[in-house]
Amino acid sequence: MLTSLFALLLSVSVQVHHWQVPVVLDKDVAVAEVTLPDGAAPVWKIKASGLPCKALRSAYVKDKLLYVNVDGSKVKDLTRPFRLKVKASGCEVEESGTLEHRLAVKVRSAGDDGVSAYRIPGLVTSKKGTLIATYDIRRKDARDLQGDIDVGISRSTDGGLTWGPMIVAMDMGEYGGLPEDVNGIGDPCILVDEVTGDILLFAAWTHGGTAGKAAWWTAGNGFEPASTPQLMMARSSDDGLTWSEPVNLTRQVKREEWRFTFQGPGRAITMADGTLAVPFQHQEADRTPAAGVMYSRDRGATWQVHEYAKINTTESQVVEVEPGVLMLNMRDNRKTGRTVYVTRDLGRTWQPHASDGKLTEPVCMASLIKEGNLLLFSNPADPKDRRNITIQISEDGGLSWTRRLLLDEGYGWGYSCLTMIDKDTVGILYESSQAHMTFQAVKLKDIR
Repeated sequence: MLTSLFALLLSVSVQVHHWQVPVVLDKDVAVAEVTLPDGAAPVWKIKASGLPCKALRSAYVKDKLLYVNVDGSKVKDLTRPFRLKVKASGCEVEESGTLEHRLAVKVRSAGDDGVSAYRIPGLVTSKKGTLIATYDIRRKDARDLQGDIDVGISRSTDGGLTWGPMIVAMDMGEYGGLPEDVNGIGDPCILVDEVTGDILLFAAWTHGGTAGKAAWWTAGNGFEPASTPQLMMARSSDDGLTWSEPVNLTRQVKREEWRFTFQGPGRAITMADGTLAVPFQHQEADRTPAAGVMYSRDRGATWQVHEYAKINTTESQVVEVEPGVLMLNMRDNRKTGRTVYVTRDLGRTWQPHASDGKLTEPVCMASLIKEGNLLLFSNPADPKDRRNITIQISEDGGLSWTRRLLLDEGYGWGYSCLTMIDKDTVGILYESSQAHMTFQAVKLKDIR
């Protein structure tokens, strides 16, 4: 946490503790805590530099918090950072210059469309340049499956500055005569087929059981919906506007003794040879989880899974680091940092990568993408708590991560997903301290 000491002309000492949080358009956001001596009441004047003309609608101190409110209609570029300039009791003081606040867009938050919570971000850029975000619509509460959960989609055609209305892409309704709160579907993973332009969406469907009781601990073996969760896939051929009825992939990829069997979540990839590769996870018969990859060589008509990379790993992301070589970056329940393995044969065999265990995490989902010779990674970088959402860049295939940018020092659920908006700009959708689904755009040159 950065600290600046303001020495005021009128013998009033004010300490401002700055922390990095996204300033979400059209929402008041606390960006600093102000500690005042007893009886002190300085007059505050606050300006922002680096924002478009008239974009700063208001900035004020209330209850020892400094708030900034930005008019989103005046903002045309999300990627520009800005700084605050503060006047107190006639003495002008300015930040040290080492801290830059950044604008963000609230894609979804609690209460939107009457929904209790939005969780589990996925994000891709379509072949038409549209940003397509996916997430859980957790209608009644924030808990994981089992519950009344559907899969939602939001689209942006202007680089993330504005987002269209929510589209419900996957909803199992009252299948089998059971209510929706025991027909939840969620934890989405999204993929752009770079050959056809279709968008594929994968999610886990849980049928039956008890609403509010975690399906992770109740899932059985076998193949039928009544006994075990199902891996479902929907397809869009119109840039994410409409979606097909879900297709059940369970029998293609599940072994009978496995229990919960499902996707990433987050995003998946099209390999250089056109193969579709999706991060995958399952529970062994004793409920120990393991992550791997599933793949299709016929545009998603059929799917295969071979072996897991490492036991006791779950939510993972996959990139192709060389033609035919997949890197799987995994959440590791052993709390030893991110587990990183590679395969040269689509998961038949796996080897640990030299970067295995070197990325810090508090045991949480993370994101990994590749752009040219760069690897980009995002997660809550604090080793103990889901805070400090950070984007990092590796220029040597993941051996070292020397470039980084802190986006949100606050606490949240911490999941994130990255996509390239263009060759110079990365977009991130994440569960922030300010909104359930928060989007930011960052120039690669600013990650340093």
